[in-house]
Amino acid sequence: HVTCGVTICVFSVLHVAAHLVNVLNFSVNYTEEFLALNAANYRGEDPRKLLFTTVPGLTGVLMVLVLFLMCTASTYAIRLSNYDIFWYTHNLFFVFYVLLLVHVSGGVLKYQTNLEEHPPGCFHPNTTLQEDIPVPGIFEEPFPEYAPEPFPAEPEPFVQNNVVRICTEEPKFQSHFPETWLWISGPLCLYCAERLYRYIRSYKPVTITSVISHPSNVLELRMRKENFKARPGQYIILHCPRVSALESHPFTLTMSVSGLGEEMFLNLFHFFQCPTDTKATFGVHLKIVGDWTERFRDLLLLHSSQDTEILPNFQQRNYPKLYIDGPFGSPSEESLNYEVSLCVAGGIGVTPFASILNTLLDDWQCYKLRRLYFIWVCREIQSFRWFADLLCMLHNKLWQENRPDYINIQLYLSQTDGIQKIIGEKYQVLNSRLLIGRPRWKLLFDEIAKCNRQKTVGVFCCGPNEISKVLHKLSNSSNSYGTRFEYNKESFS
Repeated sequence: HVTCGVTICVFSVLHVAAHLVNVLNFSVNYTEEFLALNAANYRGEDPRKLLFTTVPGLTGVLMVLVLFLMCTASTYAIRLSNYDIFWYTHNLFFVFYVLLLVHVSGGVLKYQTNLEEHPPGCFHPNTTLQEDIPVPGIFEEPFPEYAPEPFPAEPEPFVQNNVVRICTEEPKFQSHFPETWLWISGPLCLYCAERLYRYIRSYKPVTITSVISHPSNVLELRMRKENFKARPGQYIILHCPRVSALESHPFTLTMSVSGLGEEMFLNLFHFFQCPTDTKATFGVHLKIVGDWTERFRDLLLLHSSQDTEILPNFQQRNYPKLYIDGPFGSPSEESLNYEVSLCVAGGIGVTPFASILNTLLDDWQCYKLRRLYFIWVCREIQSFRWFADLLCMLHNKLWQENRPDYINIQLYLSQTDGIQKIIGEKYQVLNSRLLIGRPRWKLLFDEIAKCNRQKTVGVFCCGPNEISKVLHKLSNSSNSYGTRFEYNKESFS
């Protein structure tokens, strides 16, 4: 999508520059010889008048303005500081397409309709003599006194081996028939059909079963919707009309019930992880980082205490209406289709892999995956509590089934502030796998390559761009063990 946008911008600049030159030429090089081709009305006409008083000029200026707003508002800085600006300006694409359809209706581009009677570069005797233009030498020779054949009523189109062409009438021009709609109507119809399908699929609101506040400003939302099915790693788009009438945001399905005590977790695990054919319960984790998530959190916590209580269906709180669209696919889905996978998460980027871990906790033997390297880097020690229960349960399950080597968990705390608040006795499994600092990626890749010779390792990343670039570079590097790394990146930016 970004590549298409940049391509449109580049060729739009070339298109606009070429037409600015044309407008100047229409004014400076005005001639009465071909009045039909002149956009200007007289020599020296102000080019700005051609830009702002003609349909092609005015719509072109407006399209440039819309495109400029869309491009500048799409920059990372604006998306991060004020997502609303990006969202509303990006939806100006519909205005852009309407202007594009009108843009070609001015009839500036024309073609010649009588090429047979007036081929390009032909010789017109009447016009040539009237304008005192030198006559080609072939016509200066006298015609023979007695011609063997009568002279044709009309001149031949070609004389002496096609050297000179004779035109029989003045050139005639006609505006091109607008064809832009032929190129736009198909994609627009597909887009409208997809939007209609998504509207029908998401018109019914979900039932919010509980809201849980986690450390480090993270909110867990559990929902239920009839006939909802999703695969691990997919994501949904949340839309809350009370927060914003038009704005919506994607969030990865975590399929997690973390934050509960282990006993309660075990009691509710089947209820959350094995939905029936008609009901499905699922969850997402939201990092409160922007105005939309802040307003959404305030609305939810107005109707919910910040404990981990889950109420029965007949005691549902009056939560605001929430609609979801999806699920949609993502690269992390493929992590279960490799024999060996390396999953790297940075902070809240762990959410795509939480659903993978939940799926393995349910049943790992039915998938191709036989070894998983799970790397999670966080700045705050409390962030690991988001999925601490899940990690411990999966570790214990694999030990009980005599497969302790199935998953290799490595947790990295990039900042040492507050290290004394490390998770207590309950999570000793994680404490022993907690490392201070950042991963040494080159050594990690070498170790994985050495332990998985001649195999293909799927590399999946959801985190900061700095980590992503390093992993991408190392995945493309060769090694002496014949191990191949295939890189996949998860991103919602």
